[in-house]
Amino acid sequence: QVQLVESGGGLVQAGESLRLSCAASGYTFWSMGWFRQAPGKEREFVAAISWSGGSTDYADSVKGRFTISRDKAKNTVYLQMNSLKPEDTAVYYCAAGTAPRYAAGTAPRYDLWGRGTQVTVSS
Repeated sequence: QVQLVESGGGLVQAGESLRLSCAASGYTFWSMGWFRQAPGKEREFVAAISWSGGSTDYADSVKGRFTISRDKAKNTVYLQMNSLKPEDTAVYYCAAGTAPRYAAGTAPRYDLWGRGTQVTVSS
């Protein structure tokens, strides 16, 4: 069964760090990414990485603070989040694309989504 399982969310104070993990099982994906959705807002792109790890993309709001990485041996993608801000509070979703192309920040190119993990940053 192909699935994505996120972990690592939680409650932290502003300025602290968290690392999210997304373990993929049953398939090796061409692209993996993170999206987030805050209450009352639409889902937005956060970060993406290609299969090789040679291509990465970030939303402007997280550049310089978040880092996406990929462990191909473990079929797992990570999102290291530093200097967290209250506006980073959201449910974070892992996504994976099966098409042989880099999906970058284009949500419709992702075929599989995780259930999400809550990140709450207090001020």
